[in-house]
Amino acid sequence: MEDRLLARARQGEQNAIMQIYEAYFDAIYSYLRLRVDDPMLAEDLASDVFLKMIAALKTRSAPRQSLRGWLFRVARNLLHDHYGTVRKMPTTTLEDWVSAPPEDDPELQFIRRADTARSVRALHMLSEEQQEVLILRFGQALNLQETAEIMGKSISAIKSLQFRAIDTLKRILGEIPTGSAAGSTAGAGDVD
Repeated sequence: MEDRLLARARQGEQNAIMQIYEAYFDAIYSYLRLRVDDPMLAEDLASDVFLKMIAALKTRSAPRQSLRGWLFRVARNLLHDHYGTVRKMPTTTLEDWVSAPPEDDPELQFIRRADTARSVRALHMLSEEQQEVLILRFGQALNLQETAEIMGKSISAIKSLQFRAIDTLKRILGEIPTGSAAGSTAGAGDVD
C-alpha cells in the first residue's frame, strides 16, 4: 500500500499526499517530541518533514523504498540541523513515553508512578544513540532495516546498539533502588 500511495504522490495527486500526512504525522511528531522540549517546535519540525517530502517528490531525492524510513530520516536530519547533535529525551516527554494507563487503585497508581520515575532515570543514563535506537525500534515500531537507514548504520550495528541499550537498562534498573525512584537524577551521567 505504501508503494502505491507514494507513486500517486509522486504523480502530484494531492489526496495521496494528504493520506501520507495523515498516516505518518503523529508518528513523526511523537519521535520529534521525544527529542524536543517545546511541543510547538516539535510540531513545526514535523510539518517541515512533510514540506521536504513534497519538495522532494519531484526530484531524485524522493523516497524510493521505505516512505516511513525516509520520513524518519528527514526528521532526524532536521533535529541535527536544528541542534547540531542528537539530543537526550526531555524528562517530561520521557515520562509520557513510559507511562502506564491510570488505575482506580491509589496503591497501584503509586507503584506505577515510582516504576515510571525509575525507568525515566534509567533511560536518561543511556547514551543518545542508545535512547534513539530504543525510540525507533520500540517507540515507533520501526524494523531493523528502517532503523539502520535512519541512523546511518548497518543492521548489525543497530542490533548491537539495541542489545547494549537493553543490557545497560537491565543493569541500571538493577542498581536503582525502587524506593529512591522519586529521588533526584543529579549526577546521572551516560552509561555505555
